[in-house]
Amino acid sequence: MRNIARLLPMRTTPGEVIVDAAVAMRDGKVAWLGPDGDLPAKFSDSDELDANGAVAIPGLVDPHTHLVWAGNRREELVARLAGESYDGGGIQTTVDATRAATDDDLLEAAIDRGRRMLANGTTTVEIKTGYGLTPKDELRCLDVIARLRDTLPLEVESTYLGAHVVPAGRDRAEYVQEVIETLPAAVARGAQWVDVFCDEGVFTIDETRAILAAASRHGLGTRLHAEEIAHTGAADLAAELGCASADHLEHVTPEGAKAMAEAGVVGVLLPTVTLSLRTFAFGQYPILRDAGVTLALSTDCNPGTSWCDSMPFVVQLACLVYGMSVDDALWAATRGGAAALRRDDIGKLDLGMRADLAVLAVDHEADLVAHLGTASSAATVVGGQVWEGPTRERGL
Repeated sequence: MRNIARLLPMRTTPGEVIVDAAVAMRDGKVAWLGPDGDLPAKFSDSDELDANGAVAIPGLVDPHTHLVWAGNRREELVARLAGESYDGGGIQTTVDATRAATDDDLLEAAIDRGRRMLANGTTTVEIKTGYGLTPKDELRCLDVIARLRDTLPLEVESTYLGAHVVPAGRDRAEYVQEVIETLPAAVARGAQWVDVFCDEGVFTIDETRAILAAASRHGLGTRLHAEEIAHTGAADLAAELGCASADHLEHVTPEGAKAMAEAGVVGVLLPTVTLSLRTFAFGQYPILRDAGVTLALSTDCNPGTSWCDSMPFVVQLACLVYGMSVDDALWAATRGGAAALRRDDIGKLDLGMRADLAVLAVDHEADLVAHLGTASSAATVVGGQVWEGPTRERGL
């Protein structure tokens, strides 16, 4: 790729820039990067992609999504805007629709969402189950995630979220045990992670500890929804258990943030959720930043509280509502997301890294935030392959 006005490789610190840059890619990896004028002659006969004077960054990493669902929650949104309760049917509405949908219907809808993510520069995405809430339906959602991985050129991380909510009419203790007993089957269906919604009215600290401890025994990575609805101590639990990430964190305390930082737990911020729910609880960012927590950004793409598939829009919000600098927000959307997924081969551009790039439709990274509504990429490269739409790809 040549004619890059500004290349932000995210190698060492936020704000590193190579002006008038080029990137050479071979066998899906970065083979060289630097000033265009220094491009080695051995790459001169390669196919070229012209960045047309745009900004290029590592492919965006979205570490918290619920991409597999059926139905919609528009009535919930209308109720919320009318000042009624947050849960106008809530997750159960999506569970009912998802259970009723065929596997092919779920896959088709997820492919459509994944294509929009690719068009917006996302190259790696974590996808959770959580809208099945029976062993059978949770496992078939894992199957859909596996099929999506085989269909689109996205890097996909698969998460079992059987502990999304306790289904209506179920005994809590029995359901927690069912989630635990489903773990071996989840591993067999390709799950890499386990997540728990640990919060007020959902799963308790003790329930969450039991599920995540069992997940670790089965070799699964752990992460959790934490401190979104109320302060429960979930951030401290994430630190205690060595979770890869704790996500949401609207009600995190300085003490919880310090524990996360010391344990290396990544804090995943989801500004579109706060915006959609209209809680306007954006105060967690300075608490986490000041504690030294590694931060990531994510869309939390889901039908009820964040129907968003654009990481550039998340970056815009992070700057405008949290007060993040542009450099820090882009770092959180690339290196931070990679850290949340414990991936060291993505999120930055350097020799030997995956050749994943997002070419932003701007000639300076600050314009991504200054020009509201510019939430798409001019080009997306995944593993050295240019994504040019639903059916067209070509190699570099």
